[in-house]
Amino acid sequence: MAAYPSVPAPYGLKPVNLIGGQVFSGSTRNLPIQYAYGTSIFYGDFVSLAQGFIVRSTVTSAPSPQGMVGVFLGCSYTDPVTKQKRYSQYWPASTLAGDAVAVVCDDPDTVFKAVVCSSGTTVASGSLPMVGQNYGMLNNTGSVNTGDSANALAYSATLTTSTLPLRVVDVVRDTAYAYSATGSSSSTTITMSTGPNGNVLQGADVAYLASNGQIIETGSFVTAAIAQGATSGTLNVAVNVPGSVTAIPSASTIIFTMYPEVLVKINFGLHEYYNATAV
Repeated sequence: MAAYPSVPAPYGLKPVNLIGGQVFSGSTRNLPIQYAYGTSIFYGDFVSLAQGFIVRSTVTSAPSPQGMVGVFLGCSYTDPVTKQKRYSQYWPASTLAGDAVAVVCDDPDTVFKAVVCSSGTTVASGSLPMVGQNYGMLNNTGSVNTGDSANALAYSATLTTSTLPLRVVDVVRDTAYAYSATGSSSSTTITMSTGPNGNVLQGADVAYLASNGQIIETGSFVTAAIAQGATSGTLNVAVNVPGSVTAIPSASTIIFTMYPEVLVKINFGLHEYYNATAV
């Protein structure tokens, strides 16, 4: 089963709602960009405050620079050539405008949608075991054609509780899709007699069908992509199902579900408004 719509590439962070299911009303804050600031900022990039001005944040393992204040959602400035007011999806580096203002989604409780990538802009998958875990981001350069960020949630085969910028709060089911196979597992190895009927992404969620037709989640995901028709795959951890089930039974229908998008929020204490240390 293929997803619609498909998710071909990362786009940074897009606000969806607030934690607890509160509605995101579109409320933002206008914060200045300094004259001739020399780094392009794209729609969906993290931004920080530096001397009262907005700068692009490089958010990998930790926020940098200090003072992360939210996510960039466009800007306005007087075009230095035409002298007309311009509203832009992104900030072009080194623009000679003294009245530039960034539109920033600065509510610390905002929940954002993000694409999971294994490296660069290579789309991978989220999974149910990743919910509640912490992740960094891949710092990619956005597109001057679309104005959109290309940052992505950095896939990791290791679930971690260590301090990282983002907490995964859910998977996005609207763009999920699944492929099936026939096989079993032993420890962290999946052996298939009939391989998946499509290419399985790295990080795909793994489940199987019970005899009563119900789906049983294994609490694991694949650590490497599995090609269509392949006969083996590797799990991040062995199957762990209540009732001391530690393996997928022989000749089971295995379900690989891809979640290219996940929902995340900025971790507590990392947002400038929730950090007792001033900029």
